[in-house]
Amino acid sequence: MLTVLIALALCALVAPAIIRWVGTTGFYILALAPLGGLIWVLTHWPDSQRAPPTETLEWVPSLHMNIVMRMDTLSAILSVLILGVGTLVLCYCAHYFDDARPRVAIFGGEMIAFAAAMFGLVTSDNMLVLYIFWELTTVLSFMLVGYYRIRATSRRSATQALLVTTFGGLAMLVGIIMLGERTGSYLLSDLLAHPPAAGIYVDVAVVALLVGALSKSAIVPFHFWLPGAMAAPTPVSAYLHAAAMVKAGIYLIARLAPAFAGLASWQVMVIGLGSFTMLLGGWRSLRELDLKLVLAFGTVSQLGFMSVLIGMGDANVAMAGLTMLVAHALFKASLFMVVGIIDHTTGTRDIRKLARLGHRAPVLAAIAAVAGASMAGLPFTLGFVGKETAFGTVWDTGSLPPWQAETVDIVLLVGSVITFAYTCRFLWGAFGRKVRTLPTRPVAKMHPPAPMFLVPPLLLAALGVVAGLWSGWLGHWFEPYARTLPDYGHELEHLAMWHGFGLPVVFSIVVIVGGALLFVVLRRLRDLVFGSRPLVNADHIYDATLRGADTLSLMLTRSTQRGSLPITQGVILSTVIILPTVVLFLGNRNTLEPKGFDSVTQLVIGVIMAAAAVATIVLRNRLAATLVVGVTGYGCGMLFALYGAPDLALTQFLVETLTLVIFVLVLRKLPAEPEPRHATGFKPLRAAIGVALGVSIVLIGMFAAAARSEQPISVDIPAVAYKFGHGANAVNVLLVDTRAWDTLGEVSVLIVAATGVASMVFRNRRFGAAPRIADATRHFGIATDDDDDPIPPDRTTWLRGSEFRDPRHRSMVLEATTRLVFPTMVVVSVYFFYAGHNSPGGGFAGGLMMGLALVLRYLAGGRYELGEALPVEPGTFLGAGLLISASTAVTSMFLGAPSLSSAVFEITVPVLGHIKLVTALFFDLGIYLIVIGLVLDVLRSLGARLDVEGGGASPRRLRTRKARQDGARK
Repeated sequence: MLTVLIALALCALVAPAIIRWVGTTGFYILALAPLGGLIWVLTHWPDSQRAPPTETLEWVPSLHMNIVMRMDTLSAILSVLILGVGTLVLCYCAHYFDDARPRVAIFGGEMIAFAAAMFGLVTSDNMLVLYIFWELTTVLSFMLVGYYRIRATSRRSATQALLVTTFGGLAMLVGIIMLGERTGSYLLSDLLAHPPAAGIYVDVAVVALLVGALSKSAIVPFHFWLPGAMAAPTPVSAYLHAAAMVKAGIYLIARLAPAFAGLASWQVMVIGLGSFTMLLGGWRSLRELDLKLVLAFGTVSQLGFMSVLIGMGDANVAMAGLTMLVAHALFKASLFMVVGIIDHTTGTRDIRKLARLGHRAPVLAAIAAVAGASMAGLPFTLGFVGKETAFGTVWDTGSLPPWQAETVDIVLLVGSVITFAYTCRFLWGAFGRKVRTLPTRPVAKMHPPAPMFLVPPLLLAALGVVAGLWSGWLGHWFEPYARTLPDYGHELEHLAMWHGFGLPVVFSIVVIVGGALLFVVLRRLRDLVFGSRPLVNADHIYDATLRGADTLSLMLTRSTQRGSLPITQGVILSTVIILPTVVLFLGNRNTLEPKGFDSVTQLVIGVIMAAAAVATIVLRNRLAATLVVGVTGYGCGMLFALYGAPDLALTQFLVETLTLVIFVLVLRKLPAEPEPRHATGFKPLRAAIGVALGVSIVLIGMFAAAARSEQPISVDIPAVAYKFGHGANAVNVLLVDTRAWDTLGEVSVLIVAATGVASMVFRNRRFGAAPRIADATRHFGIATDDDDDPIPPDRTTWLRGSEFRDPRHRSMVLEATTRLVFPTMVVVSVYFFYAGHNSPGGGFAGGLMMGLALVLRYLAGGRYELGEALPVEPGTFLGAGLLISASTAVTSMFLGAPSLSSAVFEITVPVLGHIKLVTALFFDLGIYLIVIGLVLDVLRSLGARLDVEGGGASPRRLRTRKARQDGARK
């Protein structure tokens, strides 16, 4: 299972390159990945006589997030649909798209990634990991539905699907955590084997889970996103909205039904809303004029049908539900493909513009008729088997009182009548003659579809018939899941095409006759029945909800964010002061035992820091105030060093130095002193807030220290760090092993922040390295070869970039010092990185040191020197660093350690001998590159870019040199 999942993920990564290399024919190559997975599932079908096979990979054991994959009957059925239909859809894409369409290459990768996410979802036994795959399908669905991103309808539909399904996913996460904490295990198998006792707590958790399932499967009131998603390309509809994504909610209902189907809340949400959804979706499909929307609302209707059958909690009814699950995937994917071919060959999907298409494309019409027969429930199809089984088993189920079961069965009968009617309407609207002697213009201009274009829908439609004829054999594959549900005294019935005369046969006759009559009546009275808009429109409710949320957020913003930075800071700081202090004095407090300074050195440093803080307030010069603020930071670093924390002290010094440089870069563009008219706020109040904040932080810290009653954990950290993290530097081990997830999240936030700052500075183009000397010479037309310049430069040049600076801004001492010191700083940077696991340093400190080396080159030689020192885009460093750090999670697991923890491997090198490496070194390498990228981004945006905008590097000297070169040539 893990092998299949990894193979699909790798295929998704290389898919864009394959499509770009061979064109849309590459979709056939991509189809080999899900086809291989399908073959694996069929050859490893779970044995009902044995426990389902499981595979476990430790990921984050402390958070109950080990990757546990389990292949039972239900997972195998869904996997066959996901991989089998996915294979045919990819083959279909080879003819649906052309090479000229944008994003086709990326589209192929997204489709394979979606197949991988769905496969991971249905095979995950760990509910938390299942939730991760669940949200991956949501994100990938957003990208696929929004394929035509230049269209407003596509963007709106993608956003709508994202918001609705994400809302449901968050509710589902709450339910997962509630049940996991109550049962003590996050494994679905444990939850189903030992379900918690019924109660309000369990009801709330199950309802939260069902909100996620119903939103994903488009059950009322979340049904409206699915018809909107028809803005996606047809292959997306054929895969996501017929066989894959919308089945995720049905899968979750089927998975939880053995444990919770008896709850009243379950029955109301699953059976009640499912029945209503079947009627509403079917009725809406009868009024639509777009073939794709007819199928979309039909999908909504049949998802409601399936949720009723799967969620009933009866073994025999579940057999009908699984049959309909498979049948729906086959006929609905086929019909969506048929609509795609119609749209592709005629340029329209509008029923009013199509006529006599059956005469022009008889093979296509035959495919649609066979698939439509299964959707309508006609004999000799799998859809007929499913509906017959449903009619007979729901009537006699023991999971509901008799009157409720009979009522639900009648509702299903009415819904099936509507299904037959909209099936007739679909076939007539797409292929009927419509009292015309000649085809309408789109059909008259159609081009015949390629034979291979017809093969995928043909295979799916034919499978619907073959599976119906062999339904008895197919039922043996379904029965192991059905046996996990109670049978309520009824022996489990085997699937069959014919069970003799009885209630199901009567209901089927009613469906056919009633559906045909309903189609004929509505065809003649359409204007009367559907002439007015529906009274309630879920899309309008969705829009009104978003408008209300926007209005509420604006009202809240206007009341709290007044546009004044001092007011905003004052509110935040006042909250920080009042809330913790009040809570502190309302609760139990320990007796304080304040201690004085341990040495005179600490007292001196403290006094200096306090004096620097006061001086910051008094000084009016911005640069002087910034430098004085730096004194407090350096003082803090000294205290760290005195208390035996060299790592913290080193990092503090490096960060403080770099921060000062950034401040100076920004202050170059500001006046030396603030103008009086810019003074804001009431100074005594601001002083009071500042003093109160300092006092409150000191008090809270003292009370927190006094509240400690046990030995601090810091005593054991060094030994634990060496035992589990294989490093003597406890601080670095914490960052790259114990708290590696925190570190990864923090650096991700830093990357986002750096990208945002650079975007605001550059405004028009985010990417690009710092300019190089070649760029300057090309711009000013100066020869770069020294032999072409007979006149030597005016001053000795230690750095090449300084030659392009104004002489007034150059410093020979700084240039010479930089030339000598820079290599040393680079070597120290690499040493900090490599030795940081056992000595003071690490990737963060090493990156800061390398950043300071680049700062020195920039300050000494200007923006062109920065480009010469490191001619690489900052985004390259940021992306590579994040990729390396994240990849360490996977690498650790393959080496037998939990995700993002230290795994040791030893190698012997001929010259260096025996070397022992820890995987945390590579995580630290990612941090190292990220920090360098951040510094380079700051220098490129706040340094080089502002130099250009402010004329920081005068071209006067360049023009002088150019004039000398021209004169020499003459």
